Amino acid sequence: MTGTVAFHLRTLHADRDMHLSTLIPTLQLAVGPVILISGIGLLLLSMTTRFGRTIDRTREIAGVCRSITAPDRKRVTEQLRILMTRARLLRAAIAAACLSVLFAALLVIVLFVGAMLGLAVTAPVVGGLFVACMIGLIASLVMYIADINRSLGALKLEIEGTLTP
Repeated sequence: MTGTVAFHLRTLHADRDMHLSTLIPTLQLAVGPVILISGIGLLLLSMTTRFGRTIDRTREIAGVCRSITAPDRKRVTEQLRILMTRARLLRAAIAAACLSVLFAALLVIVLFVGAMLGLAVTAPVVGGLFVACMIGLIASLVMYIADINRSLGALKLEIEGTLTP
């Protein structure tokens, strides 16, 4: 009986060591997506701040629009249209960035669950999650740049309104 217990204890110990030896490379693989999550978090902070400022500016201009005369109303209405476009772009950029974080988190989970349960996680699954993460990030950045370009259009309208008598 004692020999059987000792055998099982050795087997359990060997299984634990085997999992630890597979867990260390998994930790090394998971560092990249975790750093990516952190970086996208900072990008999201910037985007949500910009989104909030766009919404605030829209409310401010909408309030002004109610009390202005017809000649200025066209310029202010165009600024409101640009601000609405910017708000939509930023909302979509934030959603794409959040999806990117979701795919990176799923990638980390798949790596860890595969290592802990001894599952053969295939390269297409890991690669697919990583590619989906990158596509979300790229889409988010493209929309963010489009918002920046739109903001220059609103600035141009404001400057033109100031320069014309």
